[in-house]
Amino acid sequence: MDTEAQNRSKDLVLPGSKQDLAQQISCLGPTKYYICGYFAAFTNISTTFPIQKALFRQQLYGLKTLEAVRQLKQDGFRLLYRGILPPLLQKTTTVALMFGLYEDFSCLLKRTTDGPELLTRSVSAVLAGTAEATLTPFERVQTLLQDRRHHRRFTNTFDAFKALKAYGFREYYRGLVPILLRNGPSNALFFALRGPIKESLPEATTYSTNVLNDFICGGCLGSMLGIMFYPINVVKARMQSQVGGEFQSFTKVFMKIWKERDGKLSNVMRGVHLNYHRSILSWGIINATYEILLKLI
Repeated sequence: MDTEAQNRSKDLVLPGSKQDLAQQISCLGPTKYYICGYFAAFTNISTTFPIQKALFRQQLYGLKTLEAVRQLKQDGFRLLYRGILPPLLQKTTTVALMFGLYEDFSCLLKRTTDGPELLTRSVSAVLAGTAEATLTPFERVQTLLQDRRHHRRFTNTFDAFKALKAYGFREYYRGLVPILLRNGPSNALFFALRGPIKESLPEATTYSTNVLNDFICGGCLGSMLGIMFYPINVVKARMQSQVGGEFQSFTKVFMKIWKERDGKLSNVMRGVHLNYHRSILSWGIINATYEILLKLI
């Protein structure tokens, strides 16, 4: 009798606690989302880095496209891929976290809350974007290495990391606020609109047309979000190009740029057309590569 009662009590405990906990933990098991995101970003960075470098010069100095390209030509091919290591380390990891953590957080929130799916997925995307911001130091060093004013000051990625150490830990996270303002909302919009945009495209009947649809979907989203959050990236570039000195607020830096560029939005947005084309290519590659790998793994 006692044994039978104990067994019955164990059966009663499992469904309510241990089984549910086991299901929640197993929900976090698959690593394929992280792997697919990592290699999708690697493919993208390797392809589009020179375009990103020209765009960065426009954001930082307010140059026209031809002037930015002329600067890169003057720097020479040897320096064209200078600064690629930080984005390879940072972007591959952030995109891996973006897709992987989004899936993990979505799974956990579905099991632990009764909120609408759109809300849980939006919260998951924002949480994933916030987690990505922990890798701000890589974005910080990338900015310094792409700025021609620091060519002689920092020889490579590791040298830049070492030099920043003298200014304290906080210096690695200069520009964190604009990154947080960008990551969370852009992730939420990306994952919320990704499905509907693909569904609105003509139905894919072959493998190649399905890949094309994924590319178009990612490209459309990337270009739209790139335009929306471009001013934030302009402020981020200015904040992170500084080494040492006062930590100015986002608003103060934005107003300074606004005055320097004659109070014209068109001047603040200089380089946005190049960013538009780069985003189509970058996020098209990321989204299509991610979906291809997801089917293979």
